[in-house]
Amino acid sequence: MVDVQGRSDERNIAIQKVGVRNLRYPVTVLDKVNQEQHTVATVSLYANLPHHYKGTHMSRFIEVFNRHYTDIRMPTFLTMLEQIRVALDAETAFGEVHFPYFVQKKAPVSGQPGMMSYHCWFSAEKGADGSRFIVGLEVPVATVCPCSKEISSRGAHNQRGTVRVQVQLGPFFWLEDLIEIVEASASSGLYTLLKREDERFVTEYAYDHPVFVEDLVRASCLAIESRYPFPWFSVEAENMESIHNHDAYAFVERGEQQWQVGNHGD
Repeated sequence: MVDVQGRSDERNIAIQKVGVRNLRYPVTVLDKVNQEQHTVATVSLYANLPHHYKGTHMSRFIEVFNRHYTDIRMPTFLTMLEQIRVALDAETAFGEVHFPYFVQKKAPVSGQPGMMSYHCWFSAEKGADGSRFIVGLEVPVATVCPCSKEISSRGAHNQRGTVRVQVQLGPFFWLEDLIEIVEASASSGLYTLLKREDERFVTEYAYDHPVFVEDLVRASCLAIESRYPFPWFSVEAENMESIHNHDAYAFVERGEQQWQVGNHGD
């Protein structure tokens, strides 16, 4: 059959990214407790397109991904991108996979188990001479305002917040361990199931550990640095303020993103 996409294009405009977006697909990722976890991802795959090609072959993205979706981790993800790059005769291939990651978390007093969902993602690019691979996650937390506690005779305002961590591999790590670092830096983590004795404990614990968003990103940053030699990482915190008509926000970044040679993190 005629290869229309392979025809030449005379407009002399290279396209930096072209591909498929928002593909919903079952995937299997690493799990610290159970070795692997089955979840559902939203996938985007791209490649650059030289100026002399009219179009790319969209089906090839899916063909390659279909060979790898049962094992989504850094080495296999980069192998998949390399296969996309070669199949499409591209200089660089790009991929993003967003997925809910589930962790069983027990209530602090009763020990009742519940499943917590955390939004996680992989973002990578692969060229002939190297790669870049970023892992991200969002951790919901609770924070108590130190200022409100200091100036109030009764109580202190508190709110839910979200901490987003992105790290460039680097050393191997478990998602669960980064989640624990963030939750320990907040006034309290969140839980799916709490009995009355648990609610009392969490409320009083959070009151005894007030943090600003500035405290939250600094504490998370120091804990990450003390444990992992990531070439680059960032931490951002956003509080959905309970008594203000705005959100509170803080961001910290350490190191510089690097183009790495080989499949790091095997």
